[in-house]
Amino acid sequence: MSKDSKAEKSTTGILLSFTPTGEYYFTKGLKAYQRRDNHKAIKYLERAMQLEPGEPMIACQLAIILSENGKYQEANRLLHMILEEWDEDMVECHYFLANNYAHLGLFKDAYQHASLYMRLEGDGEFAEDAEDLLDLLSLEAEDMEEDFYEHDDLISKQEEARELLELGDFPNAVKLLKEVIEEFPEYWSAYNNLALAYYYLGQKQQAADLLNEVLEKNHGNLHALCNKAVFSFYEQDWSTVKEIKEILEKIMPMSAEHQFKLGTTFALIGDYELAYSWLKKLYKQGFEGEGPFYYWLSYSAYYTGRTQTAEKSWLKVLQLNPEKEGQEPWNKSKSTVQGFENSLRVVEKYLAGAHVEERLFGLFLSSFSDKKVEVLSTFKANSPVEQEYLQFLTGELDTHIAHETAMALYQFHQPIGKANATLYVMWFLLWAKAEDVQNLKNEKALAAAVEYTWRKLHKEKGSQKTIADQYELSLSTVQKYIKMVNSFNL
Repeated sequence: MSKDSKAEKSTTGILLSFTPTGEYYFTKGLKAYQRRDNHKAIKYLERAMQLEPGEPMIACQLAIILSENGKYQEANRLLHMILEEWDEDMVECHYFLANNYAHLGLFKDAYQHASLYMRLEGDGEFAEDAEDLLDLLSLEAEDMEEDFYEHDDLISKQEEARELLELGDFPNAVKLLKEVIEEFPEYWSAYNNLALAYYYLGQKQQAADLLNEVLEKNHGNLHALCNKAVFSFYEQDWSTVKEIKEILEKIMPMSAEHQFKLGTTFALIGDYELAYSWLKKLYKQGFEGEGPFYYWLSYSAYYTGRTQTAEKSWLKVLQLNPEKEGQEPWNKSKSTVQGFENSLRVVEKYLAGAHVEERLFGLFLSSFSDKKVEVLSTFKANSPVEQEYLQFLTGELDTHIAHETAMALYQFHQPIGKANATLYVMWFLLWAKAEDVQNLKNEKALAAAVEYTWRKLHKEKGSQKTIADQYELSLSTVQKYIKMVNSFNL
């Protein structure tokens, strides 16, 4: 005790450096794995591999945890690396490979690795499990070889088709997927991917017909429902979007793949709150998807006000896909003024406008500008409505219905340019004319009413029912707000 006391009172001390080793992170990874915290386990083991590259035990443990998280291909890459480059005597890797290939549906490869494990280590730790796997794979042995090759051919063609879709080679993807469907008429994944290929080629009716065929023959197919919701959103078929969304909201899928599909679909159709709830749930469960997972997690977090999570997720996006730099959700918002030739010049032009609605629109545009702070510091408010909006943009007020309504319009009218700038100017004119702003509380209803009125003035199509479906509102609510907007006497 006395030694400790003297050490504490000493005016000098020795600074001991601590350099974590691969073994240190390997141990932390194992402890995290034992606590069932796979997310941290993977993180620690990946760090251990960086510090001790070529260490097969670290790679093997990482592969096991990746497999438990459903990342079979990633795990197999490590297991093959161990056997082919580092330590061919780690025979247990063949057993792990067999399990992973079985999960992927590649039964021929699974059978080969399970057999190889038994031949090399027939009395090993996993011998009994390997025998059980072989028994399962050997059911109806007389047809086994034909079935295995047939199933492997299906999987390989599907993977090739996905690669063609990712590369943008839609004609060849269509050709290959048609072959798959002809051979396997109940392989619904191929139908859904073919619908995507048709849609990207501009053959929208064929894409829609194909999805309807899937839903007719395989009622409730989640991928078909999600694809139909997204296609309908792009085509502004709001009644269909609303109908399918109501179905999707009731679905509670168990598999991570289906939860991810549901989350990304909600993000694509603009319901970021539901998107975030699913994607964040996956993240908490230790799900570590590829770039698209973190991309949509970042977007849904940002658009629901969770900036810290959005920024953290985007760092992962850049780590996996560096080419995405500049596509951050906060930069996407800033792109609204890119429809104009010079964003800063346009902002300044509107801020110096002769009419209050122009200046309010300029304030709205400034909220997306890189020069927001400088621009707002020089702006002089000429009216109470401008002063109030300026206070919101500088953080003195927490909410502002005029800004929130403009953002509701922006969801469907972006980027902002000459063609749609009048929509926003009209809204700010209405706001400036409103005498009793206390009754203006529903930004979505206000946006719907303003858009309907704007379309009528420009002799564009769009019924009240269509606009109500677009903004996911009842017809009566939209009609009520249209009357309110008309009372402002434009």
